Amino acid sequence: MRSRPPRERVFIGGVSKESCIDFGLVKIAAASPALRLANVPANVCEIGAMMNRAAAQHAAIVAFPELSLTGYSCGDLFFQTELLRESEQGLRALAKITAAADITAIVGAPLLIRQRVYNCAVVLGGGMILGVVPKSHLPNTREFYERRWFAPAGELPVSEIEIADCGYAVPVGTDLIFENKYFRECAFGAEICEDLWVAEPPSGKLAPAGAPLIFNLSASSEVVGKTRFRRALVETQSARCIAAYVYAGAGAGESSTDVVYAGECFIAQNGEMLAASEKFSREGALIFAQADIGLLAHRRRTNAEFLASGTRGEASAFRRVHFPLPSSHTEFDAEISGKISRTPFVPAEPELERECCREAFEIQVAGLMRRLEHTKAKNVVLGVSGGLDSTLAILVAKEAFARLGLDPAGIRGYSLPGPGTSARTRRNALDLMERLGISAEEISVVPAVEQHLADIGHPKDVFDAAYENAQARERTQILMDLANGCGGFVVGTGDLSEAALGWCTFNGDQMSMYHVNVGVPKTLIRRIISRIAEDRRGEEIASTLADIAATPISPELTPPDAQGKIAQKTEDIVGPYELHDFFLYHFCGNAFTPRKILFLAENAFAGTYDAETIRKWLKVFLRRFFSQQFKRSACPDGPKVFDVGLSPRGDWRMPSDAEAAMWLDELDD
Repeated sequence: MRSRPPRERVFIGGVSKESCIDFGLVKIAAASPALRLANVPANVCEIGAMMNRAAAQHAAIVAFPELSLTGYSCGDLFFQTELLRESEQGLRALAKITAAADITAIVGAPLLIRQRVYNCAVVLGGGMILGVVPKSHLPNTREFYERRWFAPAGELPVSEIEIADCGYAVPVGTDLIFENKYFRECAFGAEICEDLWVAEPPSGKLAPAGAPLIFNLSASSEVVGKTRFRRALVETQSARCIAAYVYAGAGAGESSTDVVYAGECFIAQNGEMLAASEKFSREGALIFAQADIGLLAHRRRTNAEFLASGTRGEASAFRRVHFPLPSSHTEFDAEISGKISRTPFVPAEPELERECCREAFEIQVAGLMRRLEHTKAKNVVLGVSGGLDSTLAILVAKEAFARLGLDPAGIRGYSLPGPGTSARTRRNALDLMERLGISAEEISVVPAVEQHLADIGHPKDVFDAAYENAQARERTQILMDLANGCGGFVVGTGDLSEAALGWCTFNGDQMSMYHVNVGVPKTLIRRIISRIAEDRRGEEIASTLADIAATPISPELTPPDAQGKIAQKTEDIVGPYELHDFFLYHFCGNAFTPRKILFLAENAFAGTYDAETIRKWLKVFLRRFFSQQFKRSACPDGPKVFDVGLSPRGDWRMPSDAEAAMWLDELDD
């Protein structure tokens, strides 16, 4: 086994944690202070206090609004030498606070450069003024008159400036990317308010040049409907840039002469809103989120066009400025850790979950409809076990037939009880087919399986892989032959979670003519069936669907217990599906290391599974995922439902003889 250096682990709430930075997680913040207009010393105190609050919460970087040092709405006071002089002094004072608080801050301030005033984002860290980014696009319509006071960045005559009493040159320009010396993937760029609203924002060049964090210092006035538009803009730009986008908006303290400022702050990552403040807070706003630099790096690595946009002579045009990360930035914030979804395929919010269930079902139905149209088939054959997967497949088939105007009698469902079939699932299978009004028949596989096992000399009462797989292959043979006989095709029932674990019999339930569930994870299948049961409350089928959703997951390939209940439970053998779906999402979808997956799972499932239990099932996942690739390499067609897919023709290309050793070693170290 390879030797690795020991990694520091800290303990929070009894759960072992490793450094957030070690996993590419950086806590960032957006602040909107309750400022006092044109009172720089008072604003220094307020901003400094918020910097200390952010540092106390272990934030690495905090951004403040546009012109937050003076107030955005100072008007012609920006021509006053005293205000500009006070701004420089205020920046020096705030720079000192960054050293004491151990945080990097981005503050909005007016700066006089070669006789012209610029609206700037000033980066402070380690007790120094690290760099200045002037605003590129100055609005000059309606309530905005910025060109009256400021010059645009494009007219900047120098690349360095000296701020009074600093004693060193400060880089200035829109070509600055700030990166950490020891964690170079942690880099950020800045733009200011209107820069985001134009057709080609500066962040569109900063991101492919190597900045996964973008900070926007803003002073956007409030009108009805603007919040929704502003929020969508931030989410969209974070997606386009494959970045974490931090938006800090001006609020309390700005002039209300003609407009009002709401003090909105947002943090979005790759199209998803991570945090948002309340509007019109009189005390100001301070929000946090954990930016996942590792996730963003993976998304960028797998997007060839995004990478190409950063190699067209633009990346080399940027100057790199080092900024410090706080030495205390190791803990995983308890509040934010609660936001790690246990079910990444299934949204926690009821409305989003309902939409997710509906969209997944629609994709499945659309896929099957297209296959029916192409083959001109009027019949499909399904094995109906009374379990989750076959239930969803038959519901999809019923909807596809209805939309195409096909006779539901063409949906031929077969209950194929074997030695392990329980009375509960057998009853549910027959009830389901009857209440859906499809063709239904029961064919026992017991005689055929017993004959086959006798033919190959398999001992009786030995419940091994041969015993189990003989049943699965016999069922598949029956279904295939029935489909040939009626001129139809077999609709498979296996799901995404089973494909990941290889929890299927090769050339048995692994095979079909079309796999409608192959893109749907087990955790979502249960929710879809539960939702359909809720939607059909009052109908006879609702109780059947509810009982199916509550039935333990089992292949039912070994005999029931003495009471006739299911004895072979899948999750007792391979582990809980909620864990495996979590592992699958982050391993395949995000390319996270086993250590990072373990770290996230410990937080997400704290109080449900201990660290060793999670580690145990993560090892099972890795071993099975690698060893069972040969089954996925031969999988039938089926519709992709999520970004995470395992089709060898689509999302996942992997040799069947790849080894899991390195990934398992990492967990053992």
